[in-house]
Amino acid sequence: MGENVIIKAVIFDFDGTIIDTESIWFEVYQEILKETYQMELPLEEFAKSIGTTDEQFFQYIENQTGKKIDQQDLEKLATERFLAKKGILAVREGVKEKLSEAKVLGYKIGLASSSSREWVEGFLRQFDLWDYFSVIKTKEDVVNVKPDPALYIKTLEALQVEPEEALAIEDSLNGALAAIEAGITCIVIPNQVTAFLNFHEKAIRSETFFDFSFEQIK
Repeated sequence: MGENVIIKAVIFDFDGTIIDTESIWFEVYQEILKETYQMELPLEEFAKSIGTTDEQFFQYIENQTGKKIDQQDLEKLATERFLAKKGILAVREGVKEKLSEAKVLGYKIGLASSSSREWVEGFLRQFDLWDYFSVIKTKEDVVNVKPDPALYIKTLEALQVEPEEALAIEDSLNGALAAIEAGITCIVIPNQVTAFLNFHEKAIRSETFFDFSFEQIK
C-alpha cells in the first residue's frame, strides 16, 4: 500500500469471520459422515471448501466412500443438524469493537460473502449487526464466488472506493485470495478450523481482532 493512500472502507467476510459458523459445520459433517459412511473427515479436507462452493467437498466424499452422494439430501440433513446447534453461535470476540472502530474512523463498512443473502441477513439482524453495513454483497450478486475476486470488486464499486483505499477482513484461504486478487490489503483472523492454514504471503495475519488497529495497517 502506498504511503499517501487514505483508507476509506473496510469489507468484512461473514462466515467464520464475524460468526464462527464453520466450526459447527465441520462438527456436523464429521458426525454425519461417521454415522452414515463410517468415514473420518480430516480438517484439512474440510478447510478446502471454506469460503467457496461445496462441489470439491462433495467430490471428496464420493471419492472416499466410493458411493454416489445425493448432495441435496446430505445438505438438508447437515442444515437440520446445524440449526439444532446454532444456539451456541456467537459473534466472534472483538468483531463489534472493530466495527465500532471503523465507524469512529469514518470508514464505509461493507460485507462480501459467498453465502446467500438470506443466510447473512438473518444472522446480522439476530446479532444486531445489520446497521453497521452500508453495502452487502452475497452469492446472488456474482457468477463466481470466492476465491474469484468478483464479490470484492462488486463491493468496492458499491462503496465507491478504489481497491487500495479498502481493507478486507477474512478467515479463510479462499477469502483472502479473493481480496488480494481484487487488489485489497487483507487482514486474516483465523478461527478454530482455519488456524492451521498457511495464508497468502500478502495477507496480514492477526490471531485475534484485538491484536491490531486499522490505523496501523499501511
